[in-house]
Amino acid sequence: MTANQASSSSSSKLWKYDVFLSFRGEDTRKGFTSHLYAALKDRGYQAYIDEDDLKRGEQIKEELFRAIEEARISIIVFSKRYADSSWCLDELVKIMECREKLGREVLPIFYDVDPSLVRKQEGCLAEAFQKHEDGIREEKDDKQREAKEERVKQWREALTQAANLSGHHLQNSANGHEAKLIKKIVDENIREWLPRITQLDVAKHPIGIDYRIQDIICHLIHGGSPDDVVIVGIWGMGGLGKTTAANAIYNKIHHKFQFKSFLADVRDTARKFGLVYVQEKLVSDILQETTKFQINSVNAGISVIKQHL
Repeated sequence: MTANQASSSSSSKLWKYDVFLSFRGEDTRKGFTSHLYAALKDRGYQAYIDEDDLKRGEQIKEELFRAIEEARISIIVFSKRYADSSWCLDELVKIMECREKLGREVLPIFYDVDPSLVRKQEGCLAEAFQKHEDGIREEKDDKQREAKEERVKQWREALTQAANLSGHHLQNSANGHEAKLIKKIVDENIREWLPRITQLDVAKHPIGIDYRIQDIICHLIHGGSPDDVVIVGIWGMGGLGKTTAANAIYNKIHHKFQFKSFLADVRDTARKFGLVYVQEKLVSDILQETTKFQINSVNAGISVIKQHL
């Protein structure tokens, strides 16, 4: 296998995760990071979060490194004590390596630390690196000391590179409002990098479709008050492109809704598989279940749908 073939093989592999979250557990696990993780899951993204505060070993480290390689995007939540953790810094080096070699996207979040401090390793980060370097000086073995010096050098370079990337500073991006920042991350950054998640195939050559559906989209989004239910009917003979238009409309607006479902060919599907099948599909989509929700009868399905809608 040539180098080009190896690169192509790596870039074409199936993704396992949409997002990898790097953070210091003691700082943000029960707050910002957990809320960000929940928001990503609510939008249907596959996010990796290290939920275990177990004793860390090489086996766990390799698992985390694989998760970084298999994620399209890495989000780094820089907190004041992030650099205290050699584990977090090793993750960061791997993340930046995957950005350079595999073209992964990286989004730094400066939670309660200024980007300039991360970039220059000053302030609270200087204190952390002082401890790391004290550990190097205490090393008796020359080879071990050289290895640790190289490791610290990699940490510093990775921090500088990450801090130079476009990201979000909690105080500047959302004036300290965590919920607003999380919404911005999920609805803007992630959507930009993963635009086709849950999207439907429209047509082989969808020329001019955007112009033709614009009025319908405006009506759906702005056609009533926020509490109104807006319905649009698309009428026409078979083969005119009604389903194509519906697919395109869904692709344009689905990201604006936390819960959504696209039910195609309802009449034919219900005739072939039964109405319960359609009900199960609707509820599974809304609850974002990985397996189909079980409904015993049409009447039971009506009750379940009323409950969730």
